[in-house]
Amino acid sequence: MKQRLVTGLIAGAGFLAVLFVGKLYFAGLILVLAAVGYYEYSRMNGHPPFRLTGLLGFAGTLYIAFPWESYPDLRALAPESAIWLALFLLFALTVISKNKVTIDQIALVFLGVLYIGTGFHYMISTRLGDHGLYWTLLTFVCIWATDSGAYFCGRAFGKRPLWPTISPKKTVEGALGGVVISVVVALLFSIYAPDLLTWGRAIGLGLVIAVVGQLGDLIQSAYKRIRGIKDTGSILPGHGGVLDRCDSWLIVFPFVQLLSLLPQ
Repeated sequence: MKQRLVTGLIAGAGFLAVLFVGKLYFAGLILVLAAVGYYEYSRMNGHPPFRLTGLLGFAGTLYIAFPWESYPDLRALAPESAIWLALFLLFALTVISKNKVTIDQIALVFLGVLYIGTGFHYMISTRLGDHGLYWTLLTFVCIWATDSGAYFCGRAFGKRPLWPTISPKKTVEGALGGVVISVVVALLFSIYAPDLLTWGRAIGLGLVIAVVGQLGDLIQSAYKRIRGIKDTGSILPGHGGVLDRCDSWLIVFPFVQLLSLLPQ
């Protein structure tokens, strides 16, 4: 527990410092996390990360994660074209290798590219957008508040298992506590900047982040249970790997961006 706390404080402080310092520094850090995340994904699926399929996976993940739209002077493929090209190259590998690289293998690689690349892309694009620090910090703090609220409310009041076959320790009471704390945090952000976030939108945003974030956590838990592993990696002592820490992030940031396309 002590190691987990120390690691969490150091990593959290460093992450927040980079988030505050600058957009490019934050983008660089997220791209590193994306590369490490894909490495963990390859390892837990039994794919050699530095063979040709793995290298294509790294390239695809980093290409999708990079915020091309923020650098119009850099010529790049449209996202849908990049995704199709990655799919084509992976399919071509099955032919070139005479099915030594199977369609099941390339399907897992392609899934990892989209899952990890897209999630980290939206973290960067949120920070590089208008009022990026505000929106990025709001999203992260709501995610962390959800995790903390669910943990402490679950310990204090938890009785009914939320999803015992996937994550036995999570409870319905804990999940509801996480939602409440997330909404409270979003309302505090609204009070700080009412011109950016109304109370109504704050409640909706806090609710969405809490629910989708906990679903992202359960998705990763379900995946790890299928693979028979506790952690995706060991880069963070006491916390596991990058994907263990970023499971909610990878789902929440794209979902919040999706909601921003809706009429307000």
